[in-house]
Amino acid sequence: MKDIDIHGIGMTSRRTRDRLINRLAAQGIDSVEVLEVIRKTPRHLFVDEALSHRAYEDTALPIGFGQTLSQPYIVARMTEALMAAGPLDRVLEVGTGSGYQTAILSPLVKKIYSVERIKPLYERAKKRLKTLSIHNAQFKLSDGGMGWSVMSPFDGIIVTAAPDQVPEELLQQLSEDNGRLIIPVGGRGVQDLWLITRHGDVFKREVLEAVRFVPLLDGIQR
Repeated sequence: MKDIDIHGIGMTSRRTRDRLINRLAAQGIDSVEVLEVIRKTPRHLFVDEALSHRAYEDTALPIGFGQTLSQPYIVARMTEALMAAGPLDRVLEVGTGSGYQTAILSPLVKKIYSVERIKPLYERAKKRLKTLSIHNAQFKLSDGGMGWSVMSPFDGIIVTAAPDQVPEELLQQLSEDNGRLIIPVGGRGVQDLWLITRHGDVFKREVLEAVRFVPLLDGIQR
């Protein structure tokens, strides 16, 4: 696991971060690596300053444009499930948002390809992650449901918005050798978080738990 620049850590006490990590562990997050990355990542830098005092609560927070920063438990759960079969070289993230999930993945994988459909979020996330010295992520302003086919296949794909059904394009961009897709499915309201594992032309599907995400929408918003 590579180190992450923890610029801004002085704004929050170690006790505050430890309290969050202890809560995540009590909720069943077992990966020491995932917990340590969450401990070190300055979540308060990914929300508006007015909300920074709530950054280490285990709750989702608004980031504008009808989008949210997922609660730390969900970020940890999805990351742990994505990484459960071992190290990943190439990961596609659908929905850059604030860039927080990108920052969590950065020390854990070799290369991240992240797509975002809302231009202001895309631009802010790129700037924020550059400030944090995260250099193994590449970004694209794009309709996330289409993925990033020219960069495929991916060892892992993580989707941070919920479609009604799993986009076929994402399934086909998974590596045929144990490629893993973590995706909330169900459109608006409560969805199921799925883990889909690819072996050749066979896709094994497993429901992990109920979740609530914003819907995965088409097109680019400028």
